[in-house]
Amino acid sequence: MLRHITVNQLVEHRFASFQDASDALLEIIPEVASRGDEALFEFTKRFDGVSLDTLMVSEESIQNAFEEVDDEILQALMDAFERIVMFHQLQKEKDLWLHEMGPGILLGMKVTPLERIGIYVPGGKAAYPSTVLMCAAPARIAGVSEICLCTPPGENGPSALTLVACAICGIDEIYQVGGAQAIAAMAYGTESIPCVDKIVGPGNAYVAAAKRFLQGTVAIDFLAGPSEVVIIADDSADAMFVAADIIAQCEHDPSAVAILITPSESFAALVDEKIKIQVKKTARKEIVSVALQNAGVIFTSDLDEAVSVANAIAPEHLSVQVAEPLALLSQIQNAGSIFIGSYAPVACGDYASGTNHVLPTAGEARRYSGLNVSHFTKSSTVQVITKEGLMQIHDTVEKIADAEGLQAHADSVRIRLDS
Repeated sequence: MLRHITVNQLVEHRFASFQDASDALLEIIPEVASRGDEALFEFTKRFDGVSLDTLMVSEESIQNAFEEVDDEILQALMDAFERIVMFHQLQKEKDLWLHEMGPGILLGMKVTPLERIGIYVPGGKAAYPSTVLMCAAPARIAGVSEICLCTPPGENGPSALTLVACAICGIDEIYQVGGAQAIAAMAYGTESIPCVDKIVGPGNAYVAAAKRFLQGTVAIDFLAGPSEVVIIADDSADAMFVAADIIAQCEHDPSAVAILITPSESFAALVDEKIKIQVKKTARKEIVSVALQNAGVIFTSDLDEAVSVANAIAPEHLSVQVAEPLALLSQIQNAGSIFIGSYAPVACGDYASGTNHVLPTAGEARRYSGLNVSHFTKSSTVQVITKEGLMQIHDTVEKIADAEGLQAHADSVRIRLDS
């Protein structure tokens, strides 16, 4: 069931999924940009099979959602949100700091929250209320003024779980529209959906491709989807745990990717046996079976090479299940989120440990960090300079300005000291 795979094959798989999605965007994005709500209604009918007469979810629908959600699940969502908030509060920077660099010269940074952001929450094959929590918590902590959210509708509107999570987080506006058309709507704005400064959140290949295509028109977090996990394991690991983690990853989406990296062929064979047993019991067997075709195993000579291969892949999730997992931590350079030890399943980070599950995929962990408070802020440098301070640096400023042929720059300093 686990085929042998190379890093190059994985890269080709990633590229193919984005290329297929990118071709579809050539129709969707221009239509939304030019026709607004009308195009959104048409695409929702075509792709989701739902006819709509309004895009915004009503307050009544949100209140009715609470009647559909079990009290224990509601409490679990609230508990998870509390843990996510606690962790992300540790990331908050000072709103303003100033440091005396010399007599009469104070330099610093002013951190300002973005005014309006858009969250995308997937729907369709499953409900993802946890994604609402993950995106909204750091935005609220950062101080974002307006938060809108787009999620695909079902026959009776968006998932009740998603709507309840939105209420817990205090989302300002909820729109029942999904896919690449939702990303285009938040980027350009329509009659019903005002444009946003930044779009965050995961999605399928179409959503990720739309975010990449529209980057520049709107800020984005990073490419987030389809989901992926890499597991580094040796003979000390529990094959049943590793198999469970692979199946858990595969139930996300048919395009999900799970890779085992190990120096032990016998351990890989044991994991394969456990997968065959466990997959028969999983509720989303059809999705898992398709995604398992993307799964694979990479054999290495030792664990050092295993980490090197993982760094080359730069996975969204990296699970380290070896005899001494902390010994490898310093070698890991590229991973969205790292799970250390056999008792740290990715599912904990997905829901309730407190870290964020919105993470860069498709190798983007080489360049980007997972969603955090800083994604929802911008920084401005601040200079407070007195005449005494200007006296300290005027000569340097004037000489460089004159050398660059920008006389007026130099004169703007001279005139202050000559007055």
